[in-house]
Amino acid sequence: MIDISKITEYLYVGSRVGKEHADELLVLNFNLIISMIGQMPPDEIYTLPPFNVLWIRTYDTLFTPITVKKLLVGVAAAAPVIQNKGKVLVFCMEGKRRSVAMAAAILISMGHTSKEAIDLLTTARKVADPRRWYIRRQIIAFEKYWGRNKSNE
Repeated sequence: MIDISKITEYLYVGSRVGKEHADELLVLNFNLIISMIGQMPPDEIYTLPPFNVLWIRTYDTLFTPITVKKLLVGVAAAAPVIQNKGKVLVFCMEGKRRSVAMAAAILISMGHTSKEAIDLLTTARKVADPRRWYIRRQIIAFEKYWGRNKSNE
């Protein structure tokens, strides 16, 4: 059984999806799947249509934090999908931190504050851990960057 939580109508967060989950993912009909697993590429089946997978190699240690630049890559890919009423799945190994940080960045780009994003994620996905200090720090850094750059447009 696939481990995915619905955060909003357009955003889902989950733990690692393998080739054994392909049939379930086809039924769920995601327009974009973002893998945040640094140590392994998505299974080969996800490189073929109808799947659209973006692999963002990330780690989530206090020594190797997720960069704002990598969060921006995911947001740039997710924004047009969401604007066209599509669905995005973000996953990492356990669906606790890397995927949650990316989901928070996506939510911030859609108009939420970091606090609203964190609250929404922890309510919808009980294992989500965006309050871990080095993850929260990167979510707040993204929010500050996003706010500065949006106000310059």
